[in-house]
Amino acid sequence: MRVPDQKEVVDRLEILDQENLWFVAHVRPRCEKKLQDFCHREGYSTTLPVFKSVKKYRRKKVDFLKPLFPGYLFVHVDRFSASKIRQNQYLANLLEPPDQFEFASQLQQILAALSLDSEVRLCPNIVEGQRVRIKLGPLRGVEGVVIQRQGALEIQLRLDFIGQAAALRVDADQVEPV
Repeated sequence: MRVPDQKEVVDRLEILDQENLWFVAHVRPRCEKKLQDFCHREGYSTTLPVFKSVKKYRRKKVDFLKPLFPGYLFVHVDRFSASKIRQNQYLANLLEPPDQFEFASQLQQILAALSLDSEVRLCPNIVEGQRVRIKLGPLRGVEGVVIQRQGALEIQLRLDFIGQAAALRVDADQVEPV
């Protein structure tokens, strides 16, 4: 069965029917495409937002399509079909968004950005007060707490024993949540 491209999925999302609901399939590690193949064989509608990743080898470049949200597949089915999907070996958990309209709208916006070949990447939801670790550059491995989120992140490196701290500014893409 042919897997629809992201443009087709965006068009399909514009109509939210009442019979089918959106479910978020939390899958086992690296099983997004396996569960998607199963769903398509069974005739279930799925959405897997992907982005192009380029890997450079010695003599060539290879393009890969990687899931934008690793570990998640979005399924648009009725409740009976959802119960059949729950029994699949690749699934860890099947979650139902409480606000179907809001979920469909947000998913549509992400897929629209992906269909325009915009540079879309996973952005961890980093908030003030959250512990983060710097993952790039000379400060790689340093952990701190986000104290400001406008522009560059301002991270507080605390020395709790003496109740003091130092502040550091880094780009948001250089940190990961701890």
